[in-house]
Amino acid sequence: MNFLAPTAFAFAAVLPVVVLFYLLKRKRTVKLVSSTLLWQKFLAESQASAPFQRLRHNWLLVLQILLLALVILALARPYFAGNVKGGRLLVAILDASASMQSTDETPSRFEQARRAALALVDNLRDTDQMVVLLAAGHTEVKQSPTGNKAALRRALQSCAVSDAPTRLAEAFRLAQPLVKDRTGAEIHLYSDGAAGDLSEFENEGLSVIFHQFGRRAENAGIVTLDVRAHPEDPTRRAVFASVMNAATNPVQTELDLLFNGAVVEARPLTLAPRETAAQVFTAAQTNDGIFTLRLMTPDDLAADNQASVVSLLPEPAKVLLVTRGNRFLERALAAVPNVSLTVAADSADDAREFDFTVLDDVLPAEWPANNVLAIRSAPTNWVEPAGRLDAPPIVDWKNTHPLLRFVNFDNVQIAEALAVKTPPWATPLVESPTAPLLLAGEIGRQRVVWLAFDTLQSTWPLRISFPIFIANVVDWLNPATARATQFQVRAGDPIRLALTSPLTNAVMRLPDGSERTLTLDPGARELVFGDTQREGIYHLEAGTNRVDFCVNLLDAAETDTTPKAELRFGKYAKVQAATAQPANLEWWRWIAAAGLAVLMFEWWFYHRRTA
Repeated sequence: MNFLAPTAFAFAAVLPVVVLFYLLKRKRTVKLVSSTLLWQKFLAESQASAPFQRLRHNWLLVLQILLLALVILALARPYFAGNVKGGRLLVAILDASASMQSTDETPSRFEQARRAALALVDNLRDTDQMVVLLAAGHTEVKQSPTGNKAALRRALQSCAVSDAPTRLAEAFRLAQPLVKDRTGAEIHLYSDGAAGDLSEFENEGLSVIFHQFGRRAENAGIVTLDVRAHPEDPTRRAVFASVMNAATNPVQTELDLLFNGAVVEARPLTLAPRETAAQVFTAAQTNDGIFTLRLMTPDDLAADNQASVVSLLPEPAKVLLVTRGNRFLERALAAVPNVSLTVAADSADDAREFDFTVLDDVLPAEWPANNVLAIRSAPTNWVEPAGRLDAPPIVDWKNTHPLLRFVNFDNVQIAEALAVKTPPWATPLVESPTAPLLLAGEIGRQRVVWLAFDTLQSTWPLRISFPIFIANVVDWLNPATARATQFQVRAGDPIRLALTSPLTNAVMRLPDGSERTLTLDPGARELVFGDTQREGIYHLEAGTNRVDFCVNLLDAAETDTTPKAELRFGKYAKVQAATAQPANLEWWRWIAAAGLAVLMFEWWFYHRRTA
């Protein structure tokens, strides 16, 4: 047992004073009574021949001494701590992602989590230290290691919840070196359990205490949103969306589509329990603008009930195809709407006049500087050839990437392909057992799609997925589409805008109406704005440019607000949700309650004795 205020034992000096009161001669008030027959015992107790009496057994004295001892012990604040010698280091990770705004806790999950973290600060020992990390779109160190409780409380009070998705892996990467090889070190996670992939920490043996918050999942939200040219009418736009119901009960609501703030269509919507429903809207568009989708349902989470997307009128794409003869590829490119196709035999010298270039199994004398689809050809600084593959089977493809939307590789056979290692700039989209077959990425500001095999040496051009893939390539490599893509930002990610002329300042207006003045380096080639913690439309004024950015949540893991009972670290390691475990346990409240009980008993005993 230890004491937080051992100086309170100085009050023990008053114990002899209580005893002294019982030794002093009692002073009695003289009263006339008719008879002393019933007062003999009282008279015997009141007799004294000296200033001090002999201390006799008296239960009132015992009770008063016991009461005073309990009060002194409570003032000393005794507590029991663990067996860890010396100070401990505690890392508190406060989840500030969108799902923590859920109001199934009062007033919200985040506020309950903050209160629990503050309680942990209150119970720190004098030798303990604590680190505060705020985890949302990115992890922020709110307080470095310290034992100053006031500083820790200020750090927690300064934390704010955001509309960004959960990225707890980054928080654990920061916490891991702090607690590694330290005796008694602990990571306290305050979250609802929407943690994402934490498999990289499966074998790290982290000491994690998971404080879980959340009671239910009464929520529906918009999880995907995209706008495309209408396949049959170029004057109209198609808006694709997915709406998810995370509740176990059906939901009846209304889904509204707006263009530049005006309602285009209001659609009644019924969602079955745990259902994700795809929705397609078509709308006329005569000028650039913003489509907003709004879900009119009261639920626990408001951050996913609205999403916006910038819609720019389609511009014709000038495409240069350099090939020795590939009618399948030529017809697939020509069939894409708004494509102006030029076919060349063996030269890409004039590629600067085009939006992007397609190189079909040719090696040009000069590689184009614009976006490129390279089929079985690439400079050595893009990929490093490591031989050839005969009849490589396709074992996996990422259909979540825009290039492979609605693309299927079932029954596609390949005669031969180049074997390369995945370069740092690329993401493998189609893979064989030993090497990637389709790569996509950016080299500087140049978008590149690289195919490892000649399409004419495969059955792919005979499948319906081939023209769909070519249409996706045109859309992804078109600079106009790339410009529109940069206007869609995930909450928590920075807004980026390439600068074509020197600027010294700009103004960003946030969704709540407030404005931020940005100071720029005159030599800067890019504007970066990182305060995108709230979803909505951000308006930028930079010189003569007026640009709108749409910041959205669009995350199914956040919309599914079901509290998780455990935190999984890979396939085998997991941590069960637990109640808060304080760093020490104080006993003064129980001792004070015992003192109050003694006081009440002493009052009852005295009145019973004197009645």
